[in-house]
Amino acid sequence: MAAQKMVVTDRECTARLVPAGDMTVIPEGEFVTITQELGGNYTVTWRGNMYRIDGTDADAIGRQAKVLNFPEPEDGKISEQQVWDALETIYDPEIPINLVSLGLIYTVNIDHASNTVSIAMTLTAPGCGMGPVLVGDVEYRVGMVPFVEKVDVDLVFDPPWSREMMSEEAQLEAGLFF
Repeated sequence: MAAQKMVVTDRECTARLVPAGDMTVIPEGEFVTITQELGGNYTVTWRGNMYRIDGTDADAIGRQAKVLNFPEPEDGKISEQQVWDALETIYDPEIPINLVSLGLIYTVNIDHASNTVSIAMTLTAPGCGMGPVLVGDVEYRVGMVPFVEKVDVDLVFDPPWSREMMSEEAQLEAGLFF
């Protein structure tokens, strides 16, 4: 995590209002303060509100952009592996561990007829205020996979999340293995 730093946007960029998740566009030439850099995403304050800027738009605030580039499958269908790869680029806003390793993604279903990806996911706690932002991150990043036209995210709390759902690597990273 870096110290707070005021920067000027180099170009307009999309951002999500925290914690509501509403999309907005921050225009070019605006002063924003970077308050947090975790998992390739950026939390900034702008005009008195907190926003999250996706790592794919990091160049707008003078950081290295996270490039997601998936080759188009030759069969013309959505690749489930690419969907999982996209999900692994999304990090919890408070813990620098991706959603897959945290065990927050329960299922991924692909309807090739409608080019829709349906995802059931949870949060580490039902009252997590970042839920709408994480759902938006999932929709945005999975939407970058070739042939995906729609992403449906179902936020579920049954079964409830527990640390045992985390990968061993994520438990080590979080200091939960003794």
